[in-house]
Amino acid sequence: MNPTAMELHNLLVIAPAPGRADGDSLILDKKFVEGMRFYANAWPGRTTCLLQEPRREGPFLGRFDPAALPFAVSLRPTGHHVTAADLDGHDVILCSGDNQEYLHVARLCRQAGKAIYFSIENIPETRRKIVLLDPGRSLPSRLRALWNIGRAERQRLCAFALADGLQANGYPAADLYRPVNGNTVLYLDNRIDGALLATPEEMAARRSHLLDGGRLRLIHSGRLEPLKGSQDLIPIARRLRDGGVDFSLDIFGDGTLDGAIRQGIADHGLSQHVRLHGSVDFATELVPYARQNSDLFLSCHRQSDPSCSYLENMGCGLAVMGYGNRMWTALAADSKAGWVAPMDDWQALADRLIALAADRRDLADACERAWSFAGAHLFETEFDKRIAQMKKGG
Repeated sequence: MNPTAMELHNLLVIAPAPGRADGDSLILDKKFVEGMRFYANAWPGRTTCLLQEPRREGPFLGRFDPAALPFAVSLRPTGHHVTAADLDGHDVILCSGDNQEYLHVARLCRQAGKAIYFSIENIPETRRKIVLLDPGRSLPSRLRALWNIGRAERQRLCAFALADGLQANGYPAADLYRPVNGNTVLYLDNRIDGALLATPEEMAARRSHLLDGGRLRLIHSGRLEPLKGSQDLIPIARRLRDGGVDFSLDIFGDGTLDGAIRQGIADHGLSQHVRLHGSVDFATELVPYARQNSDLFLSCHRQSDPSCSYLENMGCGLAVMGYGNRMWTALAADSKAGWVAPMDDWQALADRLIALAADRRDLADACERAWSFAGAHLFETEFDKRIAQMKKGG
């Protein structure tokens, strides 16, 4: 029998985020820490996260004093297999359902009478696409990976059926897994809170800029990788310039395509239009720039994963133009915040931008709708949905 709401005291979050000790400090993912702070503040009992030491250091890490954190951190070695002992002292378990290594936790919780919830964001289509677009994989490696995806998905469906509930990040995951577990909450993960949301004054300034015929200001942010479609940025910029559009394209982020993009800017004489900024701090640099110096977020994303970039740019007051992956297609239909281009057709995407440059009112109205939708799905609002589900105890 599931614990009742009155019995739900101690929450354990089992996540794939990295964590390691460094002397008296902890090295943790900054975004993960912000999410855990919210859990700790909103949850009525003790909150703990269980993390594994990373195989390699990644980006966006920070140094934290464990005594200053509002939650406890339990560190395990790389490759640790979660056991029943790891769950002792906890009443509710929130576990990453994307990580195949954690799916057995559903069975452990059922045996121990603990409530178990899984978060999930990727669907099999996305996992397969990641494998197929990885240039470093040989054919045998791809075939093995695809077989493992199918095997893991069968395990995932069994685990999700045992769970007290699912927390689906994005429309594709919610649509796929809700039939497996009726207690599925759809949420849209993003880092825009009330303090980062564009102001009414900034929205009015953008609208005036657009309706007065100002330069079309595009922005792109994220990893500059083939998987993210970053190779399309320079061809799109060339088509806009050749189409007579007065535009700017600010590119934020780093990746393996950084050099090729820089070379493309130089080779095609695009320095008056395209600027590379590298990686910058999200809250203090990227968000203020987008709010005050951009009109439209240009996405070339091919995967159907729930990229937080869509909603975060919408929260900055920007309309969105992107390829028709499952996530953006559904989000565009729900929010009316932008336009969907045929997958992989950068010419069609660029031509739609050329048309928008001549129809500023349509663009300005989409910016308003994007802002309104994002304001209804702020960071704290989306986390509240998840907390409320777990407080009910299934």
